[in-house]
Formats: sequence, C-alpha cells, structure tokens
Amino acid sequence: MRFAYDQFGLPVFQAEDKRLDALGSWLTTDISTHALVCLDALAMLSDVSQGRPPFEEWSSENYEVTFEPEGVSISNQWVDSEQGSYSLAEFRDALEQYWAFLRNSPGNPNLVREFRPDLAHWEAALLRWEEKWGRPHPDRGRLF
Repeated sequence: MRFAYDQFGLPVFQAEDKRLDALGSWLTTDISTHALVCLDALAMLSDVSQGRPPFEEWSSENYEVTFEPEGVSISNQWVDSEQGSYSLAEFRDALEQYWAFLRNSPGNPNLVREFRPDLAHWEAALLRWEEKWGRPHPDRGRLF
C-alpha cells in the first residue's frame, strides 16, 4: 500500500490488492491526518497482539472496527461494499506504514500548535497520547 496527499492536502492510498481497499479507506479517512488517532489504533493493535482486549472500543461515525486476537475487521457503515478482515500481521504492516507516512509528513506550516510546539508534530502527539492514557505507548522504543 502506498500513501500520498492529494491536491487538497488530504491523504489518499493506492493498493494493488483490492482486498485492502477497506483498510486503505479507513486509514485515510478515519485516521486521516490525526497522529493521535493513529497512536490509538497502534495501541489497540498492540493490546490484542499481546492477548489483552483493546484498551477502548474504536469510536467512529463511519466505520465499525473490531480488534480481536484473530484479526481486525473493518466495515464502513455507509458503504456496504467497503468491508474487510485482516490478520494482525497484515493490519500491523499497513498501520505502521501509515504511521511512517504521517510521521514523515511536513505538517501544515500555517498551523500553530499549543501543545509542545518545540517538538515535531508526531513527538508532541506521542507525549499527548501518553498523558491522556496515563501509560507509555506500547510501541515506544520500537516505532518511536
């Protein structure tokens, strides 16, 4: 799967395997440009990978996402054809690729951040995530 920004600065994806379309659509629309939301998904994936339930249910207006030890299922609540089930390894690969995409994006130069503007946008998001949930992110030391 490959990610880029369109002419409006919104993320888009390309996947040669059409089976990944629901996953790509979820990443680029539900997570979009929000590093904190991506960190939530990464933590939920880590939880289920280690045999624990996700720390919270996925909340979305458009997608139903279920994290289970057998894999992750995604279903668009408005588009019947947009659904899929993915192994944890397959989901992890796509999610980590998307995190790298977000992490390496330059961000909006016109955006003024109040929380830790001295840090890169992804570092500030990580600190905010850890502050919000009161624990180190499970991927700290591995992805960041």
